[in-house]
Amino acid sequence: MTLDDLTTPCLVLDLGLLRKNLAMMEAAVARHPGVVLRPHLKTAKSIEVAALAAPGHGPITVSTLAEAEAFWGAGYRDQIYAVGITPQKLDRLAALPGVKAITDDLATAQAIAAHPGAIQALVEVDVGEHRGGLRPDDEGLLAIAAALGPKLAGVITHAGHSYAGRTNAEMADIAETERAGITRAAERLRAAGHSVGIVSMGSSPTALYARSLEGVTEVRAGVYMFGDLFQAQIGTHAEADIAMTVLTSVIGRRAGTLLLDAGAMALSKDRSTAAPGIRDDGFGLVLDLDGQPSFGRVVVERAYQEHGVATGAPDLPVGARVRVQPNHTCMTAGAHERYFVVDGGREVIGTWARVNGW
Repeated sequence: MTLDDLTTPCLVLDLGLLRKNLAMMEAAVARHPGVVLRPHLKTAKSIEVAALAAPGHGPITVSTLAEAEAFWGAGYRDQIYAVGITPQKLDRLAALPGVKAITDDLATAQAIAAHPGAIQALVEVDVGEHRGGLRPDDEGLLAIAAALGPKLAGVITHAGHSYAGRTNAEMADIAETERAGITRAAERLRAAGHSVGIVSMGSSPTALYARSLEGVTEVRAGVYMFGDLFQAQIGTHAEADIAMTVLTSVIGRRAGTLLLDAGAMALSKDRSTAAPGIRDDGFGLVLDLDGQPSFGRVVVERAYQEHGVATGAPDLPVGARVRVQPNHTCMTAGAHERYFVVDGGREVIGTWARVNGW
């Protein structure tokens, strides 16, 4: 089977590029002896990708309980479910020994402590993104740790605001702020008599560019595996190393414009590259069937539900196939059920299922 045999739109994953991206992150983390890489599978949602990113059933991060259940069933017992837990989900989590929760809420910590299951939890710390978590010096950290008691596993943070960095130096500075904040939280809990086994931080930019990870036990990152146009523009990988693309067919044409059967449902309407300070790549860039930019700069300028409109395009016939690099690979992949795997060519060498849903 080749790419010409597939029903479009669908996801294409290049195994060679995936391996290259995994090696890049492994080398970056290896600069910090003793620090463990805990890959985040929220983007890939694939057991086959997990086998490459966390060989030997190593530690992983997940973002849904559906992922946790699927990976647990595949032998991945050391997991962090890195989305704030609610008391209603504790029974489901307790059925997965080794999968740890996170919380920044005192009442939820009390519910975890009272639950008969062997649930462990990390306290979520906010180091600047202001999404979830408590500030490192917040008195609530001590109260939550005390409530968890022996179920306290450690502290965790995510510097998602590192995506606002536009240079390696800026991302390294954010990484240092992240490191200082999460280690400060760990120090406060230890000073209060708590055991803090896990000190977890990470995003792809901070994992790659951190100058020091002193005091940190592990880093988490996920989008680096596949990459996307936004990540390429902020410098976490080369544009040529984007491993996941959307295969789509030409369904209409007019001078300089192609109508594609990949619209918002296949590409997503994420507009990450519209952020200040970077090049606007619309809803994605069009490549040829071999995943090469042989057409020059062809941009998907508009995305309707099932239609994409690409401008600056060559005159291709209806039925011709092209591939689109995504703006935000996590969002794009979310609409699809599987990857069709290639290794630098058009031959499909595997079909890997995704774990969708919650």
